[in-house]
Amino acid sequence: MAKRPKSAKSEARVELREAPKKVSYGDLQPAKGKLGVMIPGMGAVATTFVAGVEAVRKGIAKPIGSLTQMGTIRLGKRTEGRSPKVKEFVPLAGLDDLVFTGWDIFEDNMYDAATNAGVLDRYLLEQIKPFLSKITPRKAVFDRNYVKKIDGPNVKKGKSKMDLAEQVRDDICEFKKSSGASRLITIWCGSTESFIQPTAAHQSVKAFEKALAENDENIAPSMIYAYASLVEGVPFANGAPNLTVDIPVMHELSREHEAPICGKDFKTGQTLMKTILAPGFKARLLGVSGWYSTNILGNRDGEVLDDPGSFKTKEESKLGVLDHILQPELYPDLYKDIFHKVRINYYPPRGDNKEGWDNIDIFGWLGYPMQIKVDFLCRDSILAAPIVLDLVLFLDLAQRTSELKGIGIQEWLSFYFKSPMTAPGLYPEHDLFIQAMKLKNTLRHLRGEDLITHLGLEYYD
Repeated sequence: MAKRPKSAKSEARVELREAPKKVSYGDLQPAKGKLGVMIPGMGAVATTFVAGVEAVRKGIAKPIGSLTQMGTIRLGKRTEGRSPKVKEFVPLAGLDDLVFTGWDIFEDNMYDAATNAGVLDRYLLEQIKPFLSKITPRKAVFDRNYVKKIDGPNVKKGKSKMDLAEQVRDDICEFKKSSGASRLITIWCGSTESFIQPTAAHQSVKAFEKALAENDENIAPSMIYAYASLVEGVPFANGAPNLTVDIPVMHELSREHEAPICGKDFKTGQTLMKTILAPGFKARLLGVSGWYSTNILGNRDGEVLDDPGSFKTKEESKLGVLDHILQPELYPDLYKDIFHKVRINYYPPRGDNKEGWDNIDIFGWLGYPMQIKVDFLCRDSILAAPIVLDLVLFLDLAQRTSELKGIGIQEWLSFYFKSPMTAPGLYPEHDLFIQAMKLKNTLRHLRGEDLITHLGLEYYD
């Protein structure tokens, strides 16, 4: 028996059922076009990030550790069962839309740089070699006064630091045009610079531009990249503990050009563990008398940190964590006399596989002492790469969000940093779990969803 042909109405119903569901993001602008990612410092972290993105795009690997790619967000009450993927809840750029460039003092393309870094195995790198080989570094802004332990030939020359800033601006404009990107992000993955304090040159745009023209020694290379990016309206994330955008002039430029900023210092190994453990001690009101931390690592970061000036910058970033979490001024019996020591040692045989060892002396009921020892054999760049990805996508989201793009510092991204930037006079929140709640509540707020407080009394009415 012949089949009866479908009516036009039934065919329309079938097509309607099979059509992809259109997602509405409310007032949030969708991510249209390519997103250009610009990276000062194409070393271990940068190459691991870019290679990882390409490996995920090709279906070779999973984006483990990335909240934007694998994380979910609970909405409403627990009884509602609503937990979409973060990337489905807010309009993030897709991985296929990312295009890359960067600057480095060495001339190696990304494949060679990744091979030299020794983080990823050759089998993986060979599968994405054609892609990585095409990404070559632009000449870098570099100053041996700020990074003393390394040097390279691929360096910009200019009559003044303002001239160097103009060259970086030219790079930004050229990349946007050549890549076809509709939006850009700059994320610092370069070395830790020598420790400096804010000076008069950092207090306003006028003072900073005068200092650029006069080659003021207090303007570090990272600040030149930040200035060039923000003036071009490009958001900037600082993955090192450098001062960079944590100065009034950058706050001013960020707000003026609606280019969000965040930092400082990717939270990866030992400090990640501190921001997990210390909140637990405080929640249970266990005292801490001492916390001794030492690290060994052999990558370029370890070599740079072998210089006392660069180590001082890193040390300042690492030491502040416990004071802000444990609040000794509020809990003097538990934390007033804590002895906190941090050491970093350059040990070439270890490469990128950093070892962070912690000895923690705690005390409990009636003051009886106990000890905890942690030996974290981590892979520094493996932990940092998903942080870079999340920051790129979230900063791009912030710039497309009317409520966020003009406020400057994105404190809701503290989750990713050892030394989170905040509004002047406001202490940073270091507790990883509070940071995670702050981030997700910000996303809920942007979509008009109820904030999650975990009160829970409504379940027992």
